[in-house]
Amino acid sequence: MMKTIAFFNNKGGVGKTSLVYHLAFMLGELGARVLCADLDPQANLSTMFVGEERLEAIFDDDAPGRTIRSCLDPILEGIGDILEARVEKSAISPNVALIVGDIALNDFEDRLSDSWTKTLAGDPAALRALTAFSRIVAEAANRWEADFAFIDVGPNLGALNRAALIAADYVVIPLAPDLFSLRGLRNLGPRLNDWRAGWQRRLDENVSVSYTLPNGRMLPLGYVVLQHAVRLDRPVRAHERWMERIPSTYHASVVGDDVSLLQAPLSDEASDPACLASIKNYRSLMPLAQDARK
Repeated sequence: MMKTIAFFNNKGGVGKTSLVYHLAFMLGELGARVLCADLDPQANLSTMFVGEERLEAIFDDDAPGRTIRSCLDPILEGIGDILEARVEKSAISPNVALIVGDIALNDFEDRLSDSWTKTLAGDPAALRALTAFSRIVAEAANRWEADFAFIDVGPNLGALNRAALIAADYVVIPLAPDLFSLRGLRNLGPRLNDWRAGWQRRLDENVSVSYTLPNGRMLPLGYVVLQHAVRLDRPVRAHERWMERIPSTYHASVVGDDVSLLQAPLSDEASDPACLASIKNYRSLMPLAQDARK
């Protein structure tokens, strides 16, 4: 059964998009089929995936469904429902594909904010808008026969990301060992819980619709730490104290009192079962990898 995983942190610069990109191709090399959905208006994942020249051609194309934003045209114009997304196949791996992002996706923010309130009253147009991302990704993933759908979102807690996270079965939280990443984590955990509970209320109010509604599970899988520069294979001392505080902050803010998310006791990120990986800082290697789209 296909799994949808969102990569989310309201703090930027933590390697989120690079993680999505490289993890997709790692799984592709293992034989899994992965569909990436770029739901970040900055469209950095799309740039990494196809390059600026190809991306410009896609933006200039008038074909329906060429980007995630164009899939929403009928909803925004009030003339219909979502369009089928065009799947951009990777030139590197036959097992990886992309739903292209678009800076114009910001046009949808106000509509989503308004729809969140209206769905409690059973407004069908609001519900179609709020579930648009989920239905676009699910249809494209089914057509692509994907094993995984990865969702890349921007670093904020706005209505766009709330609608994107509704589509996610699971959430991976990329982090950096610094003050702002930890403070962002304290905000992110409670907001995820609020969104999950809010969506459940809306599911209860909208049980009789002709299409499948997402479960909005948003179950945190854990976090990935992007290390700062290293000396003699050890993190820079200034960041060690932030690294040591990540496990307790994650469990207090994201897991909280929810026993369904509770994991084993921990002392540091190396022994924390919620720490999925700790990634080295590869300095100038990352820009080279991006240029080569690898």
